[in-house]
Amino acid sequence: MAMNGKHWGIAALIVAISALAGYFFLLSTREEPPPPTVAVAPPPPTAPTAPLPPAPTAPEPPAILHPIEAAPSEEPLPELGKSDAPFRKALGEILGKKGLALVLAEELIYHIVVTVDNLPRKHLAADVVPLKRAEGKFITEGKDETLAIGAGNAARYAAYATVIKAVDSTKLVAVYRRFYPLFERAYHEIGYPKAHFNDRLVVAIDDLLAAPDLEAPVKLVQPKILYEYAEPDLEGRSAGQKIMMRIGRGNAELLKAKFREIRRLVASGQ
Repeated sequence: MAMNGKHWGIAALIVAISALAGYFFLLSTREEPPPPTVAVAPPPPTAPTAPLPPAPTAPEPPAILHPIEAAPSEEPLPELGKSDAPFRKALGEILGKKGLALVLAEELIYHIVVTVDNLPRKHLAADVVPLKRAEGKFITEGKDETLAIGAGNAARYAAYATVIKAVDSTKLVAVYRRFYPLFERAYHEIGYPKAHFNDRLVVAIDDLLAAPDLEAPVKLVQPKILYEYAEPDLEGRSAGQKIMMRIGRGNAELLKAKFREIRRLVASGQ
């Protein structure tokens, strides 16, 4: 295997250290006349030293709050980087062609993991969400003090609502359990080597379920380019809850019903 410049530098350093070690070893073994004997007084007695404190023990890894076992599979799981095709095929059997058309194709498990991890946080980058964006622009009505989410905005999510309503939660979680080792691996790779993805999934679901049920009109402000919720309490909520508040109460209720089904299937003690 070819070595790049950095590796060659490391190899050269090892060789140089080895040569120096051999050089001093040869000097120390060379025969020379013994030095004259000189009487040396014994060292004074020293006070007993206090015992060293015990070395700190490594912290225990966090307990798994919601353990989930990977479902047995007749075929071995692919590598994470080669999982898109088999995972999309398994999803397609549940979502159908129309549903699968809404799902992005590349690095799907990775994007799901990053999205789930960020939903309970303040910000969620649009480019990591593994779904195609809803058609059309965000619909508003009124202006200034009456600026609000438009009554027709919820219809932009109708295709997603139809797919979600038809999904069999039990079959969906079965696919999740089958590919769970890859979800866990992706979660470790994004920076949580000792945490457990299923625990984070339950946290994200609970956060989404906690989104308030808003009555129209939902007031907005537009300090610059982007719209914000007029009420500070709503604007300060998580990225996931802001999505739930934006898609309309009917769609949010449908989503919450599905999330409750999924939570019962993935959370311990449910």
